[in-house]
Amino acid sequence: MALETLLLRVKTAISHSFDAVRHTSSTPHHNTAKPSRKSTNVGVLAFEIAGLMSKLLHLWQSLSDKNMIRLHNESINLEGVRKIVSNDDAFLLGLACAELVENLRFLAKSVARISHKCNDANLRSFDRLFNDFANSGRDPYNWVINSKDMESKNNKKLDRYVNLTAQLYREMDELSALESSLRKAFRSEEYDASLSKEQKVLDIQQKIVWQRQEIKYLKDRSLWNRSFETVTWILARSIFTILARTKLVFGIGQPSSLPRSLSASATVHPSDQGTACHFVSGPLVRGTKPLEDLDQESTIVKDDYSSGNGFFESNSKLLKPPPSTLGAAALALHYANLIIVMEKMIKFPQMVGVDARDDLYTMLPSSVRSALRARLRGVGFSASDPVLAGEWREALGRILGWLSPLAHNMIKWQSERSFEQQNMVPKTNVMLLQTLFFANKDKTEAAITELLVGLNYICRFEREMTAKALFECNNSINGLLNLQSSS
Repeated sequence: MALETLLLRVKTAISHSFDAVRHTSSTPHHNTAKPSRKSTNVGVLAFEIAGLMSKLLHLWQSLSDKNMIRLHNESINLEGVRKIVSNDDAFLLGLACAELVENLRFLAKSVARISHKCNDANLRSFDRLFNDFANSGRDPYNWVINSKDMESKNNKKLDRYVNLTAQLYREMDELSALESSLRKAFRSEEYDASLSKEQKVLDIQQKIVWQRQEIKYLKDRSLWNRSFETVTWILARSIFTILARTKLVFGIGQPSSLPRSLSASATVHPSDQGTACHFVSGPLVRGTKPLEDLDQESTIVKDDYSSGNGFFESNSKLLKPPPSTLGAAALALHYANLIIVMEKMIKFPQMVGVDARDDLYTMLPSSVRSALRARLRGVGFSASDPVLAGEWREALGRILGWLSPLAHNMIKWQSERSFEQQNMVPKTNVMLLQTLFFANKDKTEAAITELLVGLNYICRFEREMTAKALFECNNSINGLLNLQSSS
């Protein structure tokens, strides 16, 4: 009995000792440092982040040597661009640079929003650091990487994450379909408890198990289970490097602010360490003058931000259309649709009826209607000259040859930036300077008026030729009937 009492006392003492230790360890000390927040995974935001990565990859590709050469030799040399937008290479290259920078700025806003979920103070300051890098070229944490690593490592990693996350989305969609099928099978089970129905339910359940295992595997490999720190660090390095590349190819900023692998000197004197830039484009030039020699309007891209305005604000100013353009009048998209409608009518004038002509006329703004009435005043009603009709067809073909591409580019550019497509990667490299947005309003309306005058003539010519053919056909039929009746 005494032994049992002793054991009970020992047990009670030990229990009290453990309680005291537990209480002491759970009591917070005021002089103890506050533990850092646990890093969280991006989860369902993986799909949005994958879209950002896809856009960054597309933007990097648009800055490749191949695309820069195409921009300089083809895009800004389109006949329509030269006729109604501008024939100044430096101004057009300034517009191209401003649009690319504006696209990058929108992506940076999304990255900044994601960075606020990070524990790392430097990553949470991404927005401030990025603007500081854009304005001054300062990169205190060396987020700009050389082109070799960007191509061989970073871009491959981005592409792998994008593909795995896209595959995860498809598998999750498939799981949702399987679960829906299972619910339907259970509902039908209430009325039919046959063996085939039970086997069907078992098969679906087994597929769901396999599908969930596949989704778990993809979550571990894709962006889903990556931390906000990891994802933001990858995005930050990519976007810093793309901005550095943009400044390089358009000749903006001081080369000394860029790492050697991104500087223009590296393309001439590559280093021996294998980190030399593999790009050969360097700053775009007009003749023997670099892009720095812009006119007063396009110098905003390079110089204005150094005198008080930020780099991104200066680019936004350049993208604001002048008052003489269709963009300023909010007519670019409307005129693009009008030109495409006229293009179809000119191609098939015999198919143009009264209703189609009335619909076309209602699309014309008052300024074009006035110009058209002035051009058609005094024109005769007869349109039976095949030579003149042929000349008009040739003239309309020449006008559409340079005007139609700008109209189609306007539709493509606008559709890729619609609300439904804003999370999609652009399928084309159409730039705003290749559209009607910066087209001169008076010159564009003069070309449209010329198309309308020519369309009016060839439509009347087709109607008269059709009426003449019908008249001759009726005469032939009447002649045959008269011949048969007389015989």
